[in-house]
Amino acid sequence: MNEEHPKKNKLFSLKYLVYDFVKVTAALPGLIWLRPSWKYENKEAKKRIRGGAVVIANHIGYFDPIYIMMTIWYRRHHFVCGKEFFESGARWWFKQFLCIPVDRQNFSLGSLREISDELKAGSLVPIFPEGHINDGSGEIAAFKSGMVLMALQGKAPIVPVYIKPRAHWYSRVKMVIGKPVDIIARYGARPTMRQIDEISAELQQKEKELEQIAYK
Repeated sequence: MNEEHPKKNKLFSLKYLVYDFVKVTAALPGLIWLRPSWKYENKEAKKRIRGGAVVIANHIGYFDPIYIMMTIWYRRHHFVCGKEFFESGARWWFKQFLCIPVDRQNFSLGSLREISDELKAGSLVPIFPEGHINDGSGEIAAFKSGMVLMALQGKAPIVPVYIKPRAHWYSRVKMVIGKPVDIIARYGARPTMRQIDEISAELQQKEKELEQIAYK
């Protein structure tokens, strides 16, 4: 489904040197400390993700990006994050970890273009569509429709992931992976705004279904 693109990621590149080094060296301590485990919605969800895809997940804390990286460990991730992080002293690190800065209050066409370019190049672009860390109530907040526009522009599916909140800091991290949702295959390249809102609501409901699987 994804087009060939001049920015297509290479397996080995100096661009990814810091990212890959930290990922490899942190893998063993991360596995020991977090002891991650996974469940799947069905057999289709077990298949490895090939090509570009938007990965969405509930947002329960600051370690969520690490959990997502451990869930889809065999791919590099280009996380969408607030531009304020790039304006801090950690700008260099966020760039090394392939993050894409966006203005969450005034999302621009330039940001959408950068994200769609990465998707067309075959990259994974994770985003937390609640737009903020969950307030601890356990309820998944309404999803923002921006994730759907990203997937449409990048001609990529959306892969839902649910992160189960940890009861204690030493509890095991548990996640559920859902099957990819191909919006274009269902509605075409130009769905109506009503259809986009329907998809957003459907994906939020999908997260709740994955939550039920997590607690079984």
